[in-house]
Amino acid sequence: MSEQTGGHREGPAFKGLKLVPVSDEQYTMKDFKSDQEVRWCPGCGDYAVLAAFQSFLPELGVPRENIVMVSGIGCSSRFPYYLTTYGMHSIHGRAPAVATGLAASRPDLSVWVITGDGDGLSIGGNHLIHALRRNVNINILMFNNRIYGLTKGQYSPTSEPGKITKSSPMGSLDAPFNPVSLALGAEATFVARTLDSDRKHLTGVLRAAADHQGASFVEIYQNCPIFNDDAFAPLKDPGQRDLRLLRMEHGEPLLIGEGRGVVRGEYGELGVSELSGADSARVVRHDAHRADPGYAFALSRLDYPAFEHVPIGVFRDVERPSYDELMLEQLTEAETVQGRGDLAALLAGGDTWTVD
Repeated sequence: MSEQTGGHREGPAFKGLKLVPVSDEQYTMKDFKSDQEVRWCPGCGDYAVLAAFQSFLPELGVPRENIVMVSGIGCSSRFPYYLTTYGMHSIHGRAPAVATGLAASRPDLSVWVITGDGDGLSIGGNHLIHALRRNVNINILMFNNRIYGLTKGQYSPTSEPGKITKSSPMGSLDAPFNPVSLALGAEATFVARTLDSDRKHLTGVLRAAADHQGASFVEIYQNCPIFNDDAFAPLKDPGQRDLRLLRMEHGEPLLIGEGRGVVRGEYGELGVSELSGADSARVVRHDAHRADPGYAFALSRLDYPAFEHVPIGVFRDVERPSYDELMLEQLTEAETVQGRGDLAALLAGGDTWTVD
């Protein structure tokens, strides 16, 4: 489905205006490892995500100088230091805003945002939802460890109610965000979830996000062994994970383990049910391309409470013009009608005053 023309490749693996150049060089994982010492706590899930990401980047076929990592503040936000690409360690919660400027002004860049549940959902919440709402041509990876790790263990916007931390010694009173539900509520065109410890699944989701044109949002369950160890233990334990994880594949039936599946209730709601005999015909087949986000939103609610049934994979992948495409069309139309502007004349034109 892809074409290569004039030094640029067109196709779903290259975002936005399809102006990201193709590299003649065959990269390996080693080419994307920087000389910086990786400084996370021993056992941190960030190591697994970094290794998976470094092994995935050569598949993009994009020159390193055309890949940009933008991060906010938090443990995950050290990502740009550990990759031999361009990168910016920006300010708390504002990574989507910085990335929006890059994507809008430089369609030849593959732009990735690295954020955490605290950085992206607390001070950065508005920036996140508006980047998704606008369908800016960026990939957002949210590392969710359900705690503030960098600042030493305060409860975060995704911590469960009653969480005992340094900032909530009697238990958190907050109702947590479901990041996937939030992204779908903002009508993001690509929404997915994966696990730090499942490299094959993680890499597949990263590839799907890169293939998507427009804003992609990927929640990564990531373990913090120091301040919130085993927060996702039921999803990683070999004896429990197959009974809890709902692995979503477009066009395939939504099954959990053996004998259970997602079915529609009397009023059209989705729920998990025990299956027997003819019941298998009731199982919903996953449709990630459904235009109405309500279906994907209903799937995102299956993981409440306490990770009883947790969907992983791509919830939603639909087409809609990206913000930078629409902006370029608008600018081109204005230039066609009005001609090229003169910035100096604009600044000196109109009413002016001289202040003594």
